[in-house]
Amino acid sequence: MKDFFKYTLATITGIVALVVITGIFALISIVGMISTGESSQKVKDNSVFVLKLSGDMEERSQDNFLSELSDDTNTIGLDDVLKAIDNAKKNNKIKGIYIEAGTFSPDSYASLQAMRNALNDFKKSGKWIIAYGDVYTQGAYYVCSVANKVYLNPVGLIDWHGLAAEPYYIKDMLAKLGVKVQLFKVGTYKSMPETYTANKMSDANREQVSAYIRGIWNTVCNDVSKSRGIRNDKLNSFADNYITLADAKEYVSNKMVDGLLYNEQVKDKIKKLLNTNSKDAINQLSLNQMTNIKSDNNDGGKIAVYYAYGNVVSSDITEGGSPCISSEKVDADLEKLKNDDDIKAVVIRVNSGGGSSFASEQIWHAVEMLKAKKPVVISMGGMAASGAYYLSCGANWIVAEPTTLTGSIGIFGMIPDISGLLTQKLGVRFDVEKTNRGSDFGSIGRPFNVDESKAFQASIDRGYILFRSRVANGRNMKVTDVEKIAQGHVWLGETAIKLHLVDQLGGIDAAIAKAAKLAKIDKSGYYTESYPEKVSWIDQILNSSLKKGSNYLDENLKSTLGEYYEPLMLVKKLNKTDRVQARIPFAVNIK
Repeated sequence: MKDFFKYTLATITGIVALVVITGIFALISIVGMISTGESSQKVKDNSVFVLKLSGDMEERSQDNFLSELSDDTNTIGLDDVLKAIDNAKKNNKIKGIYIEAGTFSPDSYASLQAMRNALNDFKKSGKWIIAYGDVYTQGAYYVCSVANKVYLNPVGLIDWHGLAAEPYYIKDMLAKLGVKVQLFKVGTYKSMPETYTANKMSDANREQVSAYIRGIWNTVCNDVSKSRGIRNDKLNSFADNYITLADAKEYVSNKMVDGLLYNEQVKDKIKKLLNTNSKDAINQLSLNQMTNIKSDNNDGGKIAVYYAYGNVVSSDITEGGSPCISSEKVDADLEKLKNDDDIKAVVIRVNSGGGSSFASEQIWHAVEMLKAKKPVVISMGGMAASGAYYLSCGANWIVAEPTTLTGSIGIFGMIPDISGLLTQKLGVRFDVEKTNRGSDFGSIGRPFNVDESKAFQASIDRGYILFRSRVANGRNMKVTDVEKIAQGHVWLGETAIKLHLVDQLGGIDAAIAKAAKLAKIDKSGYYTESYPEKVSWIDQILNSSLKKGSNYLDENLKSTLGEYYEPLMLVKKLNKTDRVQARIPFAVNIK
């Protein structure tokens, strides 16, 4: 029996040792693979950059050490796409780009426009672009239409239908639960609260929604028309007549595509462009590989590109790990950038519909402090509206895409009244004894009274006056002129420049070039570095989502509810978020 326990213990010890050793070797292998990926990528002669348009696209990619082991990721970052295209343009061994389109869900048409402009710039360098898809979503086709040749599967389709905005309203649903939302706001066009307080678009909101979806669609049609040689009226006719459901041959006859081919046939076309044997393999580089081609230009002045996207909040505690613009973190980060003498200018890339008015004011102040020491340029993505415009308005220069949603100068406060749910639906009763008139202010047992409502509205009015003055001072405008374009009105970038809300139309490259100019850095004498730094692979292994198990349920709920997740979560988080908000609807809901 003694020998049995001895041998059993030895076996268990051996197994544990084997697991530990195997784990160490596995970790070393992962580190090696990641390190290889992070080192300078070697490019073979006669190579092609393969850009897969599928899954989601967000403002910035989130490094995941597991995704580094595979290119099969569901989310790509616009930052990586733009960097990869630029690297491909500058590398003489890259002869062209092959775009493989699939089910593609970008965060905005402004992001699509930025990608398309980068591809157009690549093409101007004398290199070619070939696009192929079994199915093209409308956004994917908009991007791919810039290619020299666009091919489609013989039984494929192009989803070309125009744009529609379809807001949703949950006032009646809340009423069935005995819940009402007490609204306090400034701004005729401030439409975000309508989700909770109305059953349809207000006339003011319909006016602005109509303007921006038509503006975006005109931009899409103009760009496709120029690339494909199809008149705008024809493109609109295609959308009106459900060309999405047409025979694939009609796409060829209508010049939307150049031919109907299968995947391997397209590869034969690429081999001819490369002048290689039809039996030879194509030298391909993925998005991950292209972004890891290191630039030789690390001399001269450094320009920091700081990414700020998601809801504007005071603290990220309520966001459950979702990307957000936390004033606590952003203020600290901008302070570090201000004190870093190697950084000559800062570009803040903003993509947000706003959020907390208080947090926006804090970040505005941090931008003012940063601007006092070095130039600050704002680069607006798909949205930089309401609170996001608030924090941006004091910068030295503002650059927006023509299809950026911006402005929306206005604020509101929403307080849920759940007394009906508690007293009428659940039979809960309340009684109170207090020392002062306002001692039970904010009680869940009753709605606001008249005096409380007046006091809350007064605080909203003060916040709006402050917001408006920040814009007036930052944009060198009279308050009366700001008021004419404020009231919560959302504008497209192409209109905002005429209203002096932005200074220039363009992408992040234009913003970087302007920052260099303001910092008086020679055109060839600067390089960029992105901030905040992404989480390292070791921190992902030790910390990451394993310590945040509750996020698993949250992510599944978000996946299930889709566009309905944010408004329902706001109701859940109202008591944890700042009462005064400066934001536009969570999902502009452009389809």
